[in-house]
Amino acid sequence: QARDTTLNRQVAIKVLLPAVASDPDRLARFRREARVLASLNHPHIAQIHGFEDVDGVHALVMELVEGPTLADRIVSGAIPINEALAIASQIADALEAAHEQGIIHRDLKPANIKVREDGTVKVLDFGLAKGLDVASSAVGDVLQSPTLSAHATEVGLILGTAAYMSPEQARGKVVDRRADLWAFGCILYEMLTRQRAFGGDNPTDV
Repeated sequence: QARDTTLNRQVAIKVLLPAVASDPDRLARFRREARVLASLNHPHIAQIHGFEDVDGVHALVMELVEGPTLADRIVSGAIPINEALAIASQIADALEAAHEQGIIHRDLKPANIKVREDGTVKVLDFGLAKGLDVASSAVGDVLQSPTLSAHATEVGLILGTAAYMSPEQARGKVVDRRADLWAFGCILYEMLTRQRAFGGDNPTDV
């Protein structure tokens, strides 16, 4: 959280950590996220205000979205069906807007969704987003499963993401908007039941 002193407003700063700032792939993904967000203008997608590159520090300046993540809400208990459907409807609107712009999220999960106090939903973190017309990934290429390859040592994060991955994405195959629909279904199920649709002790089991 930071203050934009020019426009006197609260903003969120997302920084590419120095440990990975020199990684061309991570930097390219970070810049791609900025371009993706800049191309999207929707009430249920967190907005980007700018991209900063100062003294080797790369940062996105974004809308500050207050409130818990959907993951936090689910931890507190299953969400009543009427409220869950209201949240799901807003997520679906955000996905439709992105898909109409040729963008798939590829990492949709409760931790990347915030619910403000007034019930407004914001979808966050398009860091793994990819254009629908991009078909450069080779079948069976595990590097096309970015969260798994980028965070191979962070077991919790791998498992958390694997639980919402469509089978073709987990296998490293080319994905389209249906990967987001799969994740959306998993999220809706989890909101209503407080249980993941697909469980397991490790990513392979999931």
